[in-house]
Amino acid sequence: MPKTLAAITAISGYVPPKLLTNADLEKMVDTTDEWILSRTGIKTRHLLADGLGVSDMAVHCVNELLEKTNTKPEDVDAVLCATVTPDRVFPATANIICHKTGIKNILSFDVMAACSGFLFALTTGSQFIETGKYKKVIVVGGDKMSSIIDYTDRATCVIFGDGCGAVMLEPSDDGMGIIDSILQSDGIGEKHLHQKAGGAIKPATAETVAAKEHYVYQEGQPVFKWAVSKMADVSAEIMEKNNLSAEDVAWLVPHQANKRIIDATARRMGVTDEKVMLNIQNYGNTTSGTIPLCLMDYENQLKKGDNIILAAFGGGFTWGSIYLKWAYN
Repeated sequence: MPKTLAAITAISGYVPPKLLTNADLEKMVDTTDEWILSRTGIKTRHLLADGLGVSDMAVHCVNELLEKTNTKPEDVDAVLCATVTPDRVFPATANIICHKTGIKNILSFDVMAACSGFLFALTTGSQFIETGKYKKVIVVGGDKMSSIIDYTDRATCVIFGDGCGAVMLEPSDDGMGIIDSILQSDGIGEKHLHQKAGGAIKPATAETVAAKEHYVYQEGQPVFKWAVSKMADVSAEIMEKNNLSAEDVAWLVPHQANKRIIDATARRMGVTDEKVMLNIQNYGNTTSGTIPLCLMDYENQLKKGDNIILAAFGGGFTWGSIYLKWAYN
């Protein structure tokens, strides 16, 4: 009897209409379009309006998934949301998404693993399908990074944008779906990439707000070195584990953090540029949203049976890779 796999049966994505271009940033901080492009590969990023949160972007994605798969809200078994910018500290943004889309009385929770969050949530969601417990699981990845970015800090404000993506997972018995995953972490990364205030250790005060301690703090060089090493290594590892050559891989879907990190990962895998999904130029780093947004943008080029490698690295540090076979044309 064939093993039940969790297959992606639909993909959706959403980015808000407001654009922040490199030309805009030139007027805000000491930077240039050439400098940003050469170091990150980013041209534009999207910003969500004040007063809106991740759930508002996710509603677009979830409703589209329901329509694409002819699924009623009452038929959804679970919703997982990967995010580092939840609507509120509690309740979970996944709970709020369910309420806004008419999904009730189900399992829903958030997953926080920084830029690797979507991979962690996707792997978790797949387990519910593989065990036979659930038939329809929605996995959302999205962030409103503009809410935690200091737009006077040129080291971070050029990198991040807002966006969201989501997939529907359903059982498959034809060999299509998520085949394998490797997820890892090392808490040594906390000191290099974190948000200084806003948690239980350092709750918000007038002083923490004035000191700009509720924004992303990043030490670029150590983060870059770890990202290049770990994202490339784990992608190569999952290929070796599953006896895949570079020729066997149809697509690499890397977290869109930095063009140089993406290029290093592809080289380590031996994958040529035309097999690498790339949209960082349009959206910047949307953290949990980058991988599903890539799948959305490239959906019409995907074929049933394609071997696809997803790879990510994020704060924590967290990193991981997923090997899946695409389930539909």
